[in-house]
Amino acid sequence: MSDSVSDCTEPRRSTVTEAEVEALVRGICFKTGPPRFLGVELEWLVHDPRYPRLPVPPARREAAFAALRALPLSSALTVEPGGQLELSSAPAASLMECTGSVSADLDAVRAVLRDADLALSGLGQDPWNEPTRFLHEPRYDAMEISLDRAGPEGRAMMCSSASVQVCVDAGYEEPGPLGLGRRWWLAHHLGAVLVGAFAHSPMARGELTGWRSTRQSLWAAMDEGRTTAPSLDGDPRAAWARHVLDAPVMCVRAPSGPWDVPEGLSFRAWTRSDTPPGREDLDYHQTTLFPPVRPRGHLELRMIDAQPGDDGWIVPLAVTAALFDDPEAAETAYRTVKPLAERAGPSPAPRNPLWTAAARSGLADPELREVAAICFAAAADALPRLGASPAVRAAVAEFTDRYVARGRCPADDLLDGTEPLLHGKDARP
Repeated sequence: MSDSVSDCTEPRRSTVTEAEVEALVRGICFKTGPPRFLGVELEWLVHDPRYPRLPVPPARREAAFAALRALPLSSALTVEPGGQLELSSAPAASLMECTGSVSADLDAVRAVLRDADLALSGLGQDPWNEPTRFLHEPRYDAMEISLDRAGPEGRAMMCSSASVQVCVDAGYEEPGPLGLGRRWWLAHHLGAVLVGAFAHSPMARGELTGWRSTRQSLWAAMDEGRTTAPSLDGDPRAAWARHVLDAPVMCVRAPSGPWDVPEGLSFRAWTRSDTPPGREDLDYHQTTLFPPVRPRGHLELRMIDAQPGDDGWIVPLAVTAALFDDPEAAETAYRTVKPLAERAGPSPAPRNPLWTAAARSGLADPELREVAAICFAAAADALPRLGASPAVRAAVAEFTDRYVARGRCPADDLLDGTEPLLHGKDARP
């Protein structure tokens, strides 16, 4: 959920009108052309491998992070509000380029953490600890105040969640399986299938929550104007521009001291006020919106839980890349998920029955299981055409056999005790 945005608050050089905001958003959020680049953003929980149920003391965590910042990585390394680590890849020209560069960076990160007796965990939600903020900066102080107004879910999202976010190009301007309109629509319906297939967060605060993806349930329960998708009717650019304008302003940055956290102020209303925002405020405002699919020139798919194992993240990356960037697989995915639109109904993701079922039941839901099986088969057929290595193809096949074919997801391993992290040593040192 983090964004590489500076806390620097230079004086605004010029203000923007409502019409200018709409034009700017339309121009910068969907960059069309042939799908050429792929990216992934990996969030990880950080824990002591001997006593994973104990929180890591802040001083110990900061010492390890200081060593990590000195690493020459190709990915951007950032720290989340609760002390989670995020690696954001550079845009890659192929699936194998992306997996290769990120895997090398993860090897270097894990080596530094091992020296600090720390490890990374691929869980969508911290299963044991109360949400506790590690970073105390104006952005996160303001974010906490704003999100707390809607309930406790926002704080849990900030401090206790982790994900695999896949970034794909927006697509061609024209219609077809790789067209912008098709990919935008597909992302919001296939997204529910990805939630169910990769759900991996059935616990919080040491208790079962009743969700396969507790992380996704948090997003659905948060501030509706900040975390829901725009309408899928009509032009994606126009719909997103309206969404940005009507979304609530999280905060107004200040050069010193705490930031103002207005209540009930939309960005549209701000542009009509006596002190309208500047271009920098618009750019910042967009980083405070967290829909399941966020356009940032490319499409950022934000719905997948962090995955188990050192390389578990490669499977959702490979499957998503295949279903979006291979024309044959993209057409199969579109036709397969099309009937799910009726089940989703008029409510936007993730606050509709389809997404709720995916988060609660995973692939135990019969319809999602059937759709996932067809989509994963299409992805497997496409991976050789995308140049995927035998190891990547084998990982997708193993995941399909272990989970998709059996109506399971990684959360089920946690629930039945076959994933060791939740059932390891006692928490007392």
